[in-house]
Amino acid sequence: MITRRLILAAPAVLLACARPAAAQSITWNGVPTQGGLLRGQAPPGTRMALDGRAVRVAPGGAFAMGFGRDHDESATLAITHPDGRREERRLSVAKRDWDIQRITGLPGGMVSPDEAALRRITRERAELAAARALDTAGTGFMADMAWPASGRISGIFGSQRILNGQPRQPHYGLDVAAPTGTPINAALPGRVTLSGDFFFFGQILVVDHGQGVNTLYAHLSERIAREGQVVERGERIALMGATGRVTGPHLHFSLSWYQTFLDPQPLLPPQQG
Repeated sequence: MITRRLILAAPAVLLACARPAAAQSITWNGVPTQGGLLRGQAPPGTRMALDGRAVRVAPGGAFAMGFGRDHDESATLAITHPDGRREERRLSVAKRDWDIQRITGLPGGMVSPDEAALRRITRERAELAAARALDTAGTGFMADMAWPASGRISGIFGSQRILNGQPRQPHYGLDVAAPTGTPINAALPGRVTLSGDFFFFGQILVVDHGQGVNTLYAHLSERIAREGQVVERGERIALMGATGRVTGPHLHFSLSWYQTFLDPQPLLPPQQG
């Protein structure tokens, strides 16, 4: 894993006329990239905003920030140092190439829903958006991410979906295929903020890990963890299934920073076996 360090010191033009302030640093793991989550440390008391979106900094300095699938080639990080100094940094965001995934054999109503289904979908999107908008003080996102299930990777983040020959929105998760009933575990410690049965996702759970970072587990056959329950990394929270819009049993696993879907795969360890 690459650790990038951003050194924030007094501008050179001020050094000739004033004693330089003590250097401050912000560090994070990885590099800014489309679909990427950065987790890092800042001096306690630092305030930041990424492209105008406030970045919560924990009392101990931990923070997270993410870049969407189609983020521009650069981002603006606004920083207010603990001593009140302000700085603005331009970050280069690495571009990625995305696959195209063609899926056939889906029921027609799951590709082009009728009006009643569309009303349901609208309600469910609002519920999901509310859960993903939470800004809590936890720092469970700083833990090492664990695989939520064992199985074959059948879908990756960012691929353009062609469903029954019709272009649809990109795939915003990582799919792991295995038999119905395969255990599903929490990838990070956190609290279950949403449990439901949705039109596209089938049975789902959403777990909040603090500071806008959350994970979603979809197409479940059984939800074991309850809404409001605090779960540990690796704790069994559900069983794999084939509910919602699927062609077979699998887990749709997604990672978000607030409303921005991100790619969880770079944060996961190599698969075993």
